[in-house]
Amino acid sequence: MPSPQERLFGTNGVRFQPGISHDLDFVIKLSEAIGTYFGDGDLLVGRDGRLSSNALSYATVSGLMSSGRNVGEAAGVVPTPAMQYAVKTQGFRGGVMITASHNPPEYNGLKVVGRDGVEIPRLDEQRIEKIFYDDAETRADWRAVGVAMEEPSVVKNYIDGVLSKVNTKLIAKRNFSVVMDPGNGAQCVAAPYLVESMGCKLITLNSVLDGNFPGRGPEPTPETLADLSAVVKSIGADLGVAYDGDGDRAIFCDEQGSILWGDQSGCLLADYVLERAPGGVLVTPVSSTQAAEAIAKKRNARVFRTRVGSVDVSRTIIERNATFGFEENGGCIYPPHISVRDGAMTTALMLECLAARGMSFSRAVSYWIPRFHQTKAKVEVDPGKVDLVMKKVERDTRGRVEKVDGLKFWLDERSWVLIRPSGTEPIMRVFAEAETREKAESILKKFLKIVKAASA
Repeated sequence: MPSPQERLFGTNGVRFQPGISHDLDFVIKLSEAIGTYFGDGDLLVGRDGRLSSNALSYATVSGLMSSGRNVGEAAGVVPTPAMQYAVKTQGFRGGVMITASHNPPEYNGLKVVGRDGVEIPRLDEQRIEKIFYDDAETRADWRAVGVAMEEPSVVKNYIDGVLSKVNTKLIAKRNFSVVMDPGNGAQCVAAPYLVESMGCKLITLNSVLDGNFPGRGPEPTPETLADLSAVVKSIGADLGVAYDGDGDRAIFCDEQGSILWGDQSGCLLADYVLERAPGGVLVTPVSSTQAAEAIAKKRNARVFRTRVGSVDVSRTIIERNATFGFEENGGCIYPPHISVRDGAMTTALMLECLAARGMSFSRAVSYWIPRFHQTKAKVEVDPGKVDLVMKKVERDTRGRVEKVDGLKFWLDERSWVLIRPSGTEPIMRVFAEAETREKAESILKKFLKIVKAASA
């Protein structure tokens, strides 16, 4: 069990190493606290394809039932956004997703969502932690223990929901050729069927569900997507797309084989969506490109910057009644569908965007997006040294600083660096952006040295 008052929730839910940092007793107790937090109403539980997810799902369902909640169990593996969509559209009071997203295979976790399908607010996470640590009465009388029921149509309803939000006839007319790499993750069960149903020719890589993530790991990056790039070029496909472990993020590859980080795909979609909704609102974290402001200005829209993390982006989208949201890691949020990041929805919207633009992927990116270059890296840091490292970095760095999340230094009007501790791993992330790749890489190199020296 964690030490008293240790934070359980990080940037995206509760993450841990089953059997090492926490055991199933912890999951049951946490689930009892979650069930107590929700009070009345049925809850939904979904799981990704990690090796420990099945056991954690049973423990979570048991804890929720013990607290008196009736529980729907999504049949089999489901992408995180499919579970969230089901909570929103099928009348559940809330839900729990068993996933560790992009973390290595030995990790897992619990993500708690409200009745709108969106991760619960930070203050509500703290309420659950208080229930957990206060040892409040979380178990129902034996006559009030909940029951479990299978929910067999979560994935089908999810695919139908995505299809209802795009112009499938326009997409089908383009006769796209798509190479898809689900990375042995949860989108194996949904995204291929979605893309084929829109009339696209599909070739898949790493499309067999496997909790070991043997193909290229659960995190899609330019380094891990070399095979995707090679296949796109070799067969002359229109685009490639890859997903993270739980399927809520999408990373694209253009027809030339270039891997496009989330800032590029997010900006392309933001421009497309805001063009159809002038005067709209765009939400994105402090880690995303400054091109967002240029696009918003062109479309007479406003930009709201948040802390890093899908919880903060989603909740700000709801508060501001925003039009679109994106993250530099490939997470895109299209509120007409659901206000959470969704890899399959992002794919369908990108296909519609490219069909409407009537040009190749690479041409659309170069034509519609102001060009900035961003690079990033991570440094292992002892969690006990994080505060000291941040103080040293702030003391030794000149420039206008923003403290929305971590330390973001504007080195000049068009160059910045962001240093922030990860909310899910014992690392610090460093982001740098400038007008040229060389300058961005130089900034990154400089600040990696600073962070490493400060943490020594």
